[in-house]
Amino acid sequence: MDTFECITTKLEVREFSQKDVPSDIRLKILEAARLTGTGMNTQHWRFILIDKEENLKRLADDSTSGSWVAGANFAIIILTNPRYGFHMIDAGRVLQNMQLAAWNYGVGSGLFTGIKQEQLKSDFGIPNELSPTVIAGFGYPAKKLMGKRKNRLSLHELVYYEKYGNPIGNSIG
Repeated sequence: MDTFECITTKLEVREFSQKDVPSDIRLKILEAARLTGTGMNTQHWRFILIDKEENLKRLADDSTSGSWVAGANFAIIILTNPRYGFHMIDAGRVLQNMQLAAWNYGVGSGLFTGIKQEQLKSDFGIPNELSPTVIAGFGYPAKKLMGKRKNRLSLHELVYYEKYGNPIGNSIG
């Protein structure tokens, strides 16, 4: 699938089938993370891969908004270093690359940020200098999603030309 098609068709997934994601696809998702740019090329993020059922359950228990992750095939905790003012931007960049790489192979994903920080840090041995910024769960979708349409505002409702409030009209293409 080409990149634009990947972007236009990718949906958030929080219900997964029991089918295992092969290790070569998992590695491609992690490679997509590793190859993501960071502010000042700091490469400050780190990743914890979780795939054992008991640890996925623990991850769900350590969450305030991601109980669904217990049913994922695997999850990735994205850690960033908050001493860098851009760490949240870098977390978003790396998450998006992982999700698009996964979707390219038909693997769905969802994310959550609601966590019980001290409990999560303790359960997964996260050092104090790193922040568990976002967690993504991955797996094959339980329901057929390809071909579903996204509900998004139109460009004319989102984009202005040269100055906020100035309609884009026919200014592009």
